[in-house]
Amino acid sequence: MSYQHPEYLISAADLHTALEDPKLRVFDTAVYLRPQEHGYLVESGREPYEAGHIPGAGFIDLAAEWADTESPLRFTIPSVDDLAAAIGASGIDNTSRVVLYSNAHLMWATRAWWLLYYAGHRNMAVLNGNLAAWKAAGYALETGSSGYPPARFEPNPEAARIASTGDVEAGLHGRVCTINALSRSVYEGTGDVSYGRRGHIPGSKLVYYDSVLQAEHFLPPENLAKLLEAEGMLSADSVITYCGGGIAATLDAFACVLCGQENVAVYDGSMSEWVLDEDRPLTTGATP
Repeated sequence: MSYQHPEYLISAADLHTALEDPKLRVFDTAVYLRPQEHGYLVESGREPYEAGHIPGAGFIDLAAEWADTESPLRFTIPSVDDLAAAIGASGIDNTSRVVLYSNAHLMWATRAWWLLYYAGHRNMAVLNGNLAAWKAAGYALETGSSGYPPARFEPNPEAARIASTGDVEAGLHGRVCTINALSRSVYEGTGDVSYGRRGHIPGSKLVYYDSVLQAEHFLPPENLAKLLEAEGMLSADSVITYCGGGIAATLDAFACVLCGQENVAVYDGSMSEWVLDEDRPLTTGATP
């Protein structure tokens, strides 16, 4: 068995071979979330990137450049025009071959991938195994900063790849498979971490984002498909994934696309937005 879309993953060996491709655009996308008494402190991964990155790779600042910084919610997707401008400013045009990785968790690479997917780009892949796989293979790192000349990116957005609160509310009474990508303790409302109100969106099932990975590699195709379909994700008419702020949810959504379920959306506001209205229900405990 193979992935339905193996082109969306690339191995360290294949990336190493492709480094001389003039259309290749490689990016570190890392962000660090430092736990605070109330929420998280967001730190750019640029400094670790400058300490060592894949030769020639640029850096995408998902918090400051590929997000709506005017939104009260962190990492909110910008307008189509602003996103297209940010993509172009990074050096990506419509013919670029893009490879994404992270010096932090792989979810930052899938977040960047999902934004490109939403914007209509298709020639992009996530480095399977992340930066750790590159290092384990013994390939060289480069220090300092690199980048690509600015380009023009013409978006062809697919609005259905991003879900709004209204979409999630409508799905409560429809045939949408809604998936919470957070940890079990956050899902059940029993842990130390919450988003101001405890629990999960009623009817949503749990597929913890780290469960789709093993040592920063995506599970083998058969294992991944089994994990996803255990919650009905591959046979559902449509899927919406969510987490705390629309980042970890992209791991589950990306895994769906790998396995052939393309009618999937990421709830961009996720729990950070859902909890703002006290009238929006939450469920605690293990029951969806």
